[in-house]
Amino acid sequence: MNQNEHTTPLIGSDGSSSLSLPGWRLPARLVWTLGAVLSLGIFGGCAVGPQYHRPAVSAPDTFRGETSAATNSLADLPWWDLYQDEILRNLIRQALTNNHDVRLALARVEHASAIAAQARAAFFPQIDYAGGAGRGQHSFLGTPVSGSSENGNPEKSSFLAVFNAAWEVDLFGRVRRGSEIARAQYLATEEARRGVTVALLGRVATAYFQLIELDQVFEIAQRTTNSFGEILRIFNERLQGGVASKLETSRTEAALASAAATIPELHRRILLKENELSVLLGRNPGPIPRATSSDLRPPDVPAGLPSALLERRPDLREAEQDLRAANAMIGLALGQFFPRIGLTTFYGRVSAELSALTSGAANAWAVAATATGPIFQGGRLYGQYRQARAAWEAASLRYQQTALSAFHEVSDALLSREQLAKIRLEQERAVRAYEDSVAVSLQRYRAGKASYYEVLESQQLLFPAETALARTRLNQLLVTVQLYAVLGGGWQLGETEGQ
Repeated sequence: MNQNEHTTPLIGSDGSSSLSLPGWRLPARLVWTLGAVLSLGIFGGCAVGPQYHRPAVSAPDTFRGETSAATNSLADLPWWDLYQDEILRNLIRQALTNNHDVRLALARVEHASAIAAQARAAFFPQIDYAGGAGRGQHSFLGTPVSGSSENGNPEKSSFLAVFNAAWEVDLFGRVRRGSEIARAQYLATEEARRGVTVALLGRVATAYFQLIELDQVFEIAQRTTNSFGEILRIFNERLQGGVASKLETSRTEAALASAAATIPELHRRILLKENELSVLLGRNPGPIPRATSSDLRPPDVPAGLPSALLERRPDLREAEQDLRAANAMIGLALGQFFPRIGLTTFYGRVSAELSALTSGAANAWAVAATATGPIFQGGRLYGQYRQARAAWEAASLRYQQTALSAFHEVSDALLSREQLAKIRLEQERAVRAYEDSVAVSLQRYRAGKASYYEVLESQQLLFPAETALARTRLNQLLVTVQLYAVLGGGWQLGETEGQ
C-alpha cells in the first residue's frame, strides 16, 4: 500500500501533523488553520443585543369573582371528570383526531420546524464536492483560458476532483440570533396549535350543550302544544254544552297554533346544530349522539392562581415567543454593524493527466479568510435597528395586553357563573309557581270560578318561563366551558391522556 493511502494521522519528523485519507493527504498547515478558526468561532464569539427577559405583568392575588385563590385549577383537570359524559368524551376525541383546523395548525408547526432546522444549519460548515473532466484547446473543464499559440495549440485534457468548505465565524452572534428567531417562531406556531386545540374543545363542548338545550326546548314546545290541545278540548266540550263562547275556543286555537309553529323551527335549528358539530368532528353532516339528561348541573370548579395563567394559556405563551423573536431581531440588527468573518477552503486534485490524480502528484488546496463589513449605508442599518426596537416594543405591549385580557376573561367567567347560579334559582321558583298557576286556574275554570282568560294566561306565561330556565341551564354549562378555555385548559390533556 502506498504511504499516501494511510487512513491514520501522520506525524512528520519535525513534529507537525497531517490528516490522511486513502490517497488524500491534508497538509498540516490546512489542519491547524481549520482548527484555529473553528476554535475562534466556537469559543470566542458573543451574541450582541439584549438578553431576553419576560416583561413584568401585574397579576392580581386572586381572580375577581373567586372567593379564594386555589392551588389547583380547572385547567389541570380532565373535562370528562366534570360531567361524567362518555358521549362528550368520544366526540372530543374524534375532533382532536379529525378536525381540519387542528391538522392545519399541525402542518404550520411542521413548516416552522423545518425553517428552524435550516437556521440551525448555519452553525456548521457547509461542505460540498465537485468533479469534472474535459478536453479541448485553450480550455479547462469547458471554460476558455488564454494560452500560447506555439506547438499548434494541441488539444489537452483536464481533470478535477475537489472538496469545498465554507463557514461563517459567528463572532458577534448574528447566526445565533437568526437561529433564536427561527426557534421562537417555531415555538409560537406550536403554541398557536395548542390554542387551536383549546378553542376546538370549547367549540365542541359548546355545540354539544347547545344541542342538548335545543332538545329541552323542543320537548317543552311539544308539551306546551299538548297542553293547549287539552285546554282546547275542554273549551270545545263547554262550547257544545252551551256554557262557553266561540271566543274561548278561537283564542285557545290561536295559542295552540302559535306553540305548534315553534316545533318545526326548533327541529330546523337542531339539524343545523348537528351539521355544525359534524364539521367540528371532521366528518360529513349527520346525526349526533347526545345525552338524554336535561338537568346537567355544572360542578364547583377552582380557577387556580392568576400567576399560573401566564404559563398555561397558549395565546400568552405564543405572545411571549413572538416577543422573544422580536428581542432576537434587535441582536440581529445590531450584528449587521459588525464585520462578517468567513472561512473558505478547498482540497483536491487538478491535473491535465488522469494518472496524476490517482498517483497523488496533482494535489491542490487553499485556505482563505474573508471579512466584510459596512462603512457607509446611508442610515439603512440604523433604520433596521430602530425598526427592530419598535417591533419589540409592540410585541411587549401585545404580550401585556394579552395578559390583561386573560385576567379579564377569567374574571368575567367567574362572575357570570356566580350570577347565573342565582338567576337559575329564581327561574326555577318562577316555573314552579306558573305550573301551580296553570293547575289552579284550570280547576277554577272547571268549577266556574275563573274565566278562560286566566287559564290561557297561566299557560302562556309558563312556556317562556320554562324556555328561559332551559336557556339559563345552558348558559351555566357554557360558562363552565368558557372558564375552562380562558384558563388555558385542554391542550395539556390533548397531548397526553386526552388523546
